[in-house]
Amino acid sequence: MDGLLACACLVLLFLCSGRSQETYYPHAPSDAVVHLEAQQQQRHGEHEQLQVAAAAAVVASSEQQQQQQLDEEPPYSFRGPYFDTSVSNNVTALVGKTAYLKCRVKNLANRTVSWVRHHDIHLLTVGRYTYTSDQRFVASHSPQTEDWTLQVRYPQLRDSGIYECQVSTTPPIGHSMYLSVVEPNTTIVGGPDMFINKGSTMNLTCIVHHSPEPPPAIYWTHNEEEINYDSPRGGVSVITEKGDVTTSYLLIQRAKEPDSGKYTCNPSNANPETVVVHVLNGEHPAAMQHGGQLRLEYPFFVVLFSFLVAVLAL
Repeated sequence: MDGLLACACLVLLFLCSGRSQETYYPHAPSDAVVHLEAQQQQRHGEHEQLQVAAAAAVVASSEQQQQQQLDEEPPYSFRGPYFDTSVSNNVTALVGKTAYLKCRVKNLANRTVSWVRHHDIHLLTVGRYTYTSDQRFVASHSPQTEDWTLQVRYPQLRDSGIYECQVSTTPPIGHSMYLSVVEPNTTIVGGPDMFINKGSTMNLTCIVHHSPEPPPAIYWTHNEEEINYDSPRGGVSVITEKGDVTTSYLLIQRAKEPDSGKYTCNPSNANPETVVVHVLNGEHPAAMQHGGQLRLEYPFFVVLFSFLVAVLAL
């Protein structure tokens, strides 16, 4: 673009210099006058050609500048509203914890944003107004932003499904989002009853599934009383590994008969789970745990041998 403008300027300078070189001969002979007029006509023609070239250079420069402006504009800016697809369209929420479905609309102008529930084609909100009798659904929008958020308060498992953010263009355009409402599940490996040999290490493993975020804390209780890890008994510790699946290990060394009873794993954002532990002193139940591993009283090969003997006897 700068080169074309420079070219146009040089052409104009040349035109001006061409005019300044014209000479007038008031007393020239008639042949000289005719020759001079021919030169002036030739220069006039060249002058018009240079003017056309300069004008073409200016037009080309203007077109190049306009194209550059179009290239620098965001995509679809001239097509009206469109959705920012960089915003996640999958939302996971806990039962009872408010869910937020965010829809970002570019170039909305004077159009209206609505939220529709797919499974029953139910209009939930229009703008910031709720159009359903279920007041758990609320639309929110902060001025000077492009975000239109549907809040689902106290969500239940039945609220899982597809929700669509719609813009009132002609025809309307929509962007679908999926809400997954989950209820964290807590399990204790080996429950609901566990048998431990006296003197062995008790390993209670609590696992929390389906939690969008790790529980801030996991509390262990023994017979409804919170376990004191600094008690004079000693040998009691907890190891917690947080992630998509959170696991908490309660370790009690040198198990004794008073360690029997009900143990409860209580995550701060999930339902508790309970196991009953029996510390045995020489008894032989059907299943026992040693160092956190279950052991069948009758080894596998003994069971298999008994089965084969029974088959051969038929």
